[in-house]
This record gives sequence, C-alpha cells and structure tokens, in this order.
Amino acid sequence: MLEITPSDASCGAILRGVNLNSTLADDTVASIRAAWLKHKVIAFPDQHLDDDGLERFTEVMGGFGHDPFFAPIEGRQNIAAILREADEDTPLFAENWHTDWSFLENPPAGTCLAARDIPPVGGDTLFADQVAAFAALPLERQDYLRGLTAIHSARAAYSPDGTYGEKDKGRSMAIRPDESALETRRHPLITQHPETGEEAIFSTFGYIVGIDGLPDEEAGPLLFELMAWQSKDEFVYRQKWQPGMVVLWDNRSVLHRATGGYEGHRRELHRTTIAAPAAI
Repeated sequence: MLEITPSDASCGAILRGVNLNSTLADDTVASIRAAWLKHKVIAFPDQHLDDDGLERFTEVMGGFGHDPFFAPIEGRQNIAAILREADEDTPLFAENWHTDWSFLENPPAGTCLAARDIPPVGGDTLFADQVAAFAALPLERQDYLRGLTAIHSARAAYSPDGTYGEKDKGRSMAIRPDESALETRRHPLITQHPETGEEAIFSTFGYIVGIDGLPDEEAGPLLFELMAWQSKDEFVYRQKWQPGMVVLWDNRSVLHRATGGYEGHRRELHRTTIAAPAAI
C-alpha cells in the first residue's frame, strides 16, 4: 500500500510502499499520478531503479518527452546522465531557477531522476511551488500577469555562444548545444494546469527572454522582480538525495535548481523527460 508523507513545505512528498523496478498495476500508477499532481514533487527512497525500470516508469507516467540538448547515455535513446566528476571544476550545471525545456513548442509534463552516485554531502535539489507563488500575489497583480505572453528561448544556455556552448570546456555531461537554441516560442506567463486546473507562473528569467509587447527596458525589471517573488523561501522545498532515490516533479507547477557543496565527490543521476499529454 502506498504511504505518502507530505513535506512541511508548500510542495513535496515522500512515497513508500511501492517497488518501481516491478511492473506497476494500473491502480498503483493512478495513485502515484494523483500524488504527483497534488504534491508536485515526489521522492521514492530506496528504489535503486535500473535503466530498464526507469524507462518503464517513464512510459506509464506519460511516455518520453523531447530532450533537445542532451546526448543520451550509451545504449539508450531517452536517458541522459546528469553527471559531475569528483575533479570537475566547471560551473555547476542547472544552478539557476528554471522550468525544463520551457522554450519548446510543447514543454514536457515532468522530469524523473534516478540516483546512481550520490555524494555524502551537498547536491540537494530545490523546488519552488509556482501555484502557491501565483496564489499569494495580490488579485490586481494576478490579473495583470494573466494578460502577458512570455518569449522563451534557450539561447543563453545552449546556443554555441551560451553558457554550455563552445567555450564550456571540461564538462563531464554530454551537452550538445546548437543553433536551434536561438529560436523563440511564446507561452502565456500564467498557465492553467491541464490536469488540475490550477494556475501557475510558468518558467522564469533565463529561459524567458522577453515579454510580448513590452520593450526590454520594461520587461527586464518585471522579470527580475517576478523571479525574486517566485523563489521566496515560503514557496521552496529542498529535496535531499539518498542512494537509490527516485525523484519525479511536475514541470508545469514548479521551478527547480541544482545546488553544490559536494566538491571532491562524484555525482550522477539518470534522467528521463515525461511528455506532455496530447491535446484533446
């Protein structure tokens, strides 16, 4: 029987009583999905999920989404390694708040990470509840933000001149930047979750490069102010990793970012992206 322990933050929960390496019954999948939608971030301790199991779990949770700038691990098409070697001195990967692949035409529903090599200290992942962040805004501010359309792009991160571009040397992760990162997509700044109906602030400064109809000198300060609000402590959940843990989050409801503090230790997680449901 599934045991759910909510965190004391605005999102996040620990799930026990299920073996993700096994074939999951339909009612178990439904219970996991319900917990995922409710808590937005769910962690499964002591799973030691192998790559076959990770793929099976991803399939039942919605199937594989598109990973435009990660090369898959050898022998797999849909699993990427989030890897940092013990002696690596490149800037930390994904240390800024973001929503995965928000610059795609159809951003993914979620992301799943399975622990492979967990350092004894550091390496926590932070999540910021964007449903709670939007709900806490004054009503007038909510109304204003509902009318805005954000311009998304991966150019700052994954273009040849970006953070993980041609000048990024010595990184152990298999990142593959290219010119497609210069493309832009438009999404409402405030989105309604297709399964829960909840409103959330979608993505943040970094992948959002502008606001439709606003000059840069107005859009920039607005996005910086909003980013500070989105990541306030009252909306943040800190996930501490354990060996064998699996973590799944809802890309439509939370921001996330990596943290360091494990210098001199190797860290590796295997990652899959969960596709957004097909439009009805």
